[in-house]
Amino acid sequence: MLIKSTILRIVLLVTILAGINWLASVFFFRIDLTEDKRYSISDATKELLGSLDKDISVNVYLSGDFPAGFERLESATRETLEEFKTYSNGHLTVNYSDPSSATSEEQRQKQYMNLVDRGLTPTNVFANEDGKRTEKIIFPGAIVLADTLAVPVQLLKGNKTRSTSPEEQLNQSYEGVEFELASAIRLLVNPARKKVGLVVSHTQISPARLSDLIATIQQGYDLFMDMNNPESYDGLDALIVMKPDSAFSDDDKYKLDQYVVSGGKAMFFVDGAKVDSVSLDGNYAQPLDLGLNDLFFKWGARINTNLVKDLNCADILLNVGNRGDTPEIRPLPWRFYPLINNFGRHTITRNLNAVYTRFLSSIDTVGGASSVQKIPLLLTSPYTQVVNTPALVGYNEARKDPDASEYIGGPKLAALLLEGSFNSLFQNRILPADPRSSTFKESGSGGKVIICSDGDVIVNDFDYKRNAPLPLGYDRVSKQTFGNKDFIMNALDYLTDANGLISARNKEINIRALDKIKLQEKRKFWQALNLLLPIALIGIFGALRYYLRARKFSGI
Repeated sequence: MLIKSTILRIVLLVTILAGINWLASVFFFRIDLTEDKRYSISDATKELLGSLDKDISVNVYLSGDFPAGFERLESATRETLEEFKTYSNGHLTVNYSDPSSATSEEQRQKQYMNLVDRGLTPTNVFANEDGKRTEKIIFPGAIVLADTLAVPVQLLKGNKTRSTSPEEQLNQSYEGVEFELASAIRLLVNPARKKVGLVVSHTQISPARLSDLIATIQQGYDLFMDMNNPESYDGLDALIVMKPDSAFSDDDKYKLDQYVVSGGKAMFFVDGAKVDSVSLDGNYAQPLDLGLNDLFFKWGARINTNLVKDLNCADILLNVGNRGDTPEIRPLPWRFYPLINNFGRHTITRNLNAVYTRFLSSIDTVGGASSVQKIPLLLTSPYTQVVNTPALVGYNEARKDPDASEYIGGPKLAALLLEGSFNSLFQNRILPADPRSSTFKESGSGGKVIICSDGDVIVNDFDYKRNAPLPLGYDRVSKQTFGNKDFIMNALDYLTDANGLISARNKEINIRALDKIKLQEKRKFWQALNLLLPIALIGIFGALRYYLRARKFSGI
């Protein structure tokens, strides 16, 4: 009787397990029980992966032995890619490799150079292990491939400032893993590329100094220049006005006005002041009238004809004297080059590195345009001073220590997002006899405009020795690459992303840091507890089970 009962239990258990397995194969679901949903991916990413019709391969090079922070980033990458594989219907494969593992130093260096040539940036990692300081070169990135195309993905990103700890930057990188990988996949599989127009007919900037941004945009969008003076910008998914230095006519403004009123998406990178070099000692700044003031005012914004000085700024190289017959060149803070590290709470600027600006003007919001929402994106630090133009900007100022009491101007707005229903500047000005009256729109909905009051944000430097452009946002003095390109591409993604993939940037993972002092003091206790407690529990369970069985069968 006992044997028959046992067999029935086993059969029932197997039947239940088989039923659960069948239900799981038919009805797919996953439950993320974490507070910050760290193991979940956005609906837009799921839709992208579910629509894959070609095989995607992801080669991850963040593999090996790292300090704890990078191990966490590696784990985040693995967890995210496991989720990707789940929703990709078998079209996604993942490979992990450690570039530092090689049979010889020559082979290792060859592997390093190959990854650099393919677009990945190495990072030196320092760690203290048992009192010894170790250094290792790692590549916190991946290469995403489809057919013969490849896209590099830099996984180590974040807001790098003096106040940001390495743990916080790694956490920001952790939060951005899904967006970076999903964006690369979208570049490879998206058959319907969006169309972006560049307004370059009003600028004298050399194409070589816009080349890095243009090349980056071309990876994911079809580009159109306005050099042929199109009648309208209809059909474009986004429009970028690139550092104009000559005035826009009424016809030019009409095309911009009607594009935005009709629901278009536009970005303006314009200066409030024109700065010309007059001598080796400085520059002369004067107001710059581009004819766009009334258009911006209609939308609820105004670019001031001033310059903002900020104590949080980049350096320039200056001759501070001679050492013998040799000039002594030193980097000195140049307060006319603010580093923007104060961001509005928006998807575009989340976890963004500082943005490098030159001769920045301030933006004011103005009344009217009640149907347009105004969202700050970039702001200066609170320690600012405004210089009204015309003004002489002398380099000698960099040699002087600033008086902090003079820099109390507060944060100044440097970039603004406007979205909503825009009303036309030409309202009540287009007569019935005007040929444009048949297509004229007085108001519309769904328009989005970003105004940035520094045209240099989109301009890259040029290395004339190598005859090659430098990366956008690269600072020759500090040798750092700032977040200019990420800001522009995030903004472009936001303006054109109808499916909402950029929402993946909203993921927020909280740092639950351990108390390092207590950890060091009680390290041996917790190590012993983790080692001995499981053994003790197994022993207690075994003894209890033996006692119960002995008690049950003692009467037999």
